[in-house]
Order: sequence, then C-alpha cells, then structure tokens
Amino acid sequence: MKKIKIIAGTIWALLCLLLILILFPGLNSFSGSAAKLPFMKINPNYSGGEVAKQIISKNYTIDIRKPVFDGLIKERKSGFVQIDWRGTIPDDITDTIDYDLDGNADFRIRIGRGVQLAEISSFNCKVRKILISTPTSYGWAVRVEVQK
Repeated sequence: MKKIKIIAGTIWALLCLLLILILFPGLNSFSGSAAKLPFMKINPNYSGGEVAKQIISKNYTIDIRKPVFDGLIKERKSGFVQIDWRGTIPDDITDTIDYDLDGNADFRIRIGRGVQLAEISSFNCKVRKILISTPTSYGWAVRVEVQK
C-alpha cells in the first residue's frame, strides 16, 4: 500500500509539473481573458465608484460618482464621493454639486488649479471635507468625505 501511495504521488507531481510547463507561456493571455470576464471589476475605492450623474458644460464635463462606503467586512459610516472634471478645464473651477441627487445643492467647491488650492462650502451636514484634490490624465478629480 505504501508503494502505491508513493507511485501515485510521484505521478501526480509529474503531471502538475507538466501542466505548469504548458500553462506558463500563456499566463499573460489567460490573465487578460480573465480580466475581461463580466464579474471582474475594479474596487470602487480605487476607481471612485460608478458615475451617477454627468453634467455637460461648454468646455468640460463633470462626472458625479455614487458615494462609496465600502469596507473590508462591512460598509463604513463615512465614505467619499468623487467628482471628475474632464476636458478643457479653466484654471479656477467653482461648481455647486448635488451628490445625492435629491435636487438640493450639497456643497460648493472651488479649485485653483494653478496654486493647487481646493476649498469646500458645505450645505449638507453629511458633507465633511476634501480628502483628495489632484490633477489627472483626463482633467481633475476631487474626493469629498461624506457620512451615511
């Protein structure tokens, strides 16, 4: 019985080694194919969440994303909402944002791109502060801390 286990284990190890040698050259194409599967998506903590509303202006577009409260185990009490400006953006941006889409303005944001200055005036008690204000490859992005 002991010899059978040793032979079976050796055969199994050789089959696994052979499988690895066959699959190794194709790992890039396999990972690319796996990334395109419909259930694979980027975590909203990195992407900023799904776009909830898009405001099209003369020279630029504002993407207001859905609030993100994702945590490791459960949703957190505080999260963020990301606002993206895309296109030809002026040096000074002043916009009023309704992030929860209830028809009432929640905050006014003022961004001085040249001096890297961002200020927020909150009209809603759930809106806290600016977490991140940064230039991006497509324009400018701001993350604002919000409470549930």
